[in-house]
Amino acid sequence: MNKEELFNKLRRNTKQHFDMPEKMMEGIKYQDVVQQFIEMSHTVGCEVIEAKADDDINELIQKAYPDAKVLASNLEGIKADLNPDTVAKAQDLNGTDVGIIQGDIAVAENGCVWVPQTMKERVICFISENLVILVQRDKIVNNMHEAYNKIHMTDYGYGCFISGPSKTADIEQALVMGAQAARGVTVIIM
Repeated sequence: MNKEELFNKLRRNTKQHFDMPEKMMEGIKYQDVVQQFIEMSHTVGCEVIEAKADDDINELIQKAYPDAKVLASNLEGIKADLNPDTVAKAQDLNGTDVGIIQGDIAVAENGCVWVPQTMKERVICFISENLVILVQRDKIVNNMHEAYNKIHMTDYGYGCFISGPSKTADIEQALVMGAQAARGVTVIIM
């Protein structure tokens, strides 16, 4: 039986319909969303840097990843060797030590950051050995309910939540970091 046949069978045998309740969910609230975001980010394996107004972001990145040889970013003011907007193909970003991207919304509840696609090759978010996500302090929200209400899609029509480095525990139930994407993630709160 295919999916449509199953749905049709369910529709034929449904005797009573109920509307969705209109109860609004607010979700959890924190006294200090920035501190909660930092704590949850550490829990999921992220490093967090709170930048001061006069800090040089390039220096913060260099200090966080002093051995990095290849940096990639399309953000204005970021010193990078590769630009995901100007490479010929996504594979040209292979070998990137640090990808630097802009996060739009950070969530204190679970330490994740909404990253809309703002570059031609979104693979930079996943192929980089390490990822630096820049987030504005005033874009940190309490919970996923608030985050979903603030999401605006870009012209690319893609975005994702990133929460720390890539992780899996599928193999012998052992936690492995960096299995499918970045081995390390640093969030810089600006």
